[in-house]
Amino acid sequence: MEKKINYHDEQNKINIQRMREVLATLPPFCKQFFRGIENQTSARTRLAYAYDIRLFFEFLHEKNAVCAKTEITDYPLSLLDQIDREDVEEYMEYLSLYERDGQEITNDERGKARKLASLRSFYNYYFTSELITTNAPSLVPMPKLHQKEIIRLDPNEVAKLLDQVEEGTALTEKQRDFHKKTRVRDLALLTLLLGTGIRVSECVGLDLNDVDFDNLRIKIRRKGGYEDVVYFGDEVENALMDYLKERSHILPVSGHEDALFLSLQNRRITVRSVEKLVKKYASLVTSLKKITPHKLRSTFGTNLYQETGDIYLVADVLGHKDVNTTRKHYAAMQDQNKRKAAKAIRLREDD
Repeated sequence: MEKKINYHDEQNKINIQRMREVLATLPPFCKQFFRGIENQTSARTRLAYAYDIRLFFEFLHEKNAVCAKTEITDYPLSLLDQIDREDVEEYMEYLSLYERDGQEITNDERGKARKLASLRSFYNYYFTSELITTNAPSLVPMPKLHQKEIIRLDPNEVAKLLDQVEEGTALTEKQRDFHKKTRVRDLALLTLLLGTGIRVSECVGLDLNDVDFDNLRIKIRRKGGYEDVVYFGDEVENALMDYLKERSHILPVSGHEDALFLSLQNRRITVRSVEKLVKKYASLVTSLKKITPHKLRSTFGTNLYQETGDIYLVADVLGHKDVNTTRKHYAAMQDQNKRKAAKAIRLREDD
């Protein structure tokens, strides 16, 4: 019998395998950096670093006349000392628009900031280990990030979205054929996302035994690998119970018996599938907002903050380790609350 698949362990194995594949395309000295940060980072984070660092070396190989003469896998550690501030600045400009595999790729200020942060971490490791004497990325300022408006569903849009999931009246004829098979599952899944604010990866990773109806809570694996408990209300409870009645009559593919949410192929549903179903239903409600699973998380966070005004509670429930992350996202709402507070106080009654 095939061993049951633990979603998080399986994803970790996939990321480790991908990491090895990327490392094979990088200079050998890079392995030391990734070994050095292994205990402080997840496999997913290290893989993101590896992709960013590989892009930097590809830029050097493509645009730097000296580096072009040597294969990337033959670059020595001493090359890092030969890179100056101007090289890094040219790299940042390159990130604005470049071509890969016949496709044009662009990076906004956040994309550039993340790639510069990866490069800084990479250089800092060798610099603090006294293996190089210069640190060019540290001389380049981080791009200024402009505050992005929080895109979320308004309360009436949430109601319409769930109505469409339940009834499917605005779906095409072909979509309605699928809707008959997935309606109960989709309603449970979207009600859970909207009612708890969990991430899509946390949602698809749920197993049957992670749901505790006695205490109305679920056990999830947060970003970073630690376990957390999130509580849910009556609407989520009812939607989940309806789905589990249906789920009990489904025979999952071997290895997927524990998965809470199953695809039509009776396998654990994927992140991509959830993204597609959110897009499908959200398009029936609003054409002006690009709604993703993360925007449902923002919707939950907004509603919770508006109801409680407690930024620490919102941070805790959303699983933000640093409350400043939460405060940054909901800064505009905090300002609105401060304005309300100013108007709420009357020093003298009007005559």
